[in-house]
Amino acid sequence: MKYTKYHALGNDYIVILPAEIQGEPDPDVIRLICHRNYGIGSDGILLGPLDSSNCDFGLRIFNPDGTEAEKSGNGLRIFARFLWDEGLVVDRAFTVETPGGMVSCELSADAKGVKVEMGEVRFDSTIIPVEGAPREVLNEKLEFDGEVLRYCAATVGNPHCVVLSDNPTPDQARRYGPLIEVEPRFPNRTNVQFMKVMDRNNIQIEIWERGAGYTLASGSSSTAAAAVAYKLGLCESDIKTHMPGGSLRIQLTKGFIATMTGPVTKICDGVMADEMFKEAF
Repeated sequence: MKYTKYHALGNDYIVILPAEIQGEPDPDVIRLICHRNYGIGSDGILLGPLDSSNCDFGLRIFNPDGTEAEKSGNGLRIFARFLWDEGLVVDRAFTVETPGGMVSCELSADAKGVKVEMGEVRFDSTIIPVEGAPREVLNEKLEFDGEVLRYCAATVGNPHCVVLSDNPTPDQARRYGPLIEVEPRFPNRTNVQFMKVMDRNNIQIEIWERGAGYTLASGSSSTAAAAVAYKLGLCESDIKTHMPGGSLRIQLTKGFIATMTGPVTKICDGVMADEMFKEAF
């Protein structure tokens, strides 16, 4: 099975052409490929390009646990770069359809940077979704072992829980992230960000990604966290999101249409040996 691997600020994805996979992707195969000891190792798999009736290309995104994700900001930037590298696009601007909605992508002059219009960020509990009465999910509380966490929830086509923190750390993300991801109020589980507002144009986040775990960087997480900071009046509309893997620029309109800009790095092209799958199954 042929593949190409990229990373976006340390968030690594494997891109596989649909012709390489016969039929519907098997969750066990996805878990094996993403495994960092028994497979290639990655934070997810991008399957495409696929046909789309609404966009130039279609894309499916799979988490390391075998589940399917609605949207991934870093994955979309990687997919855009892959299309360019493979000569599948001539124009630097094009559209991609994901289960989480349509996005517009634009490659930089050297194709190593990508701008993605992520769509509208929404805080409506019925859309995210979050259990309870219909509302905007802002400044609500979660409690674990007597510690109260203040959070806001948002969707960028996939669900996010943004926890306000004075000092986001990897330990905090690893401790509370897996608990919040499966908290019953989030019926579809949720991505989790621990956010500190640094100033009017900068935030810091640590990330626990639904279906993937602790992550060095995330485009949709950056978008959701920046939108929350803007919604709460803590930041302006042009925000730099700082993560362990690096930083992304998030720009928001008054209607909360978000644009994300950041780099992509190619790692390698490769072929997975049949033996890898035979020994596993």
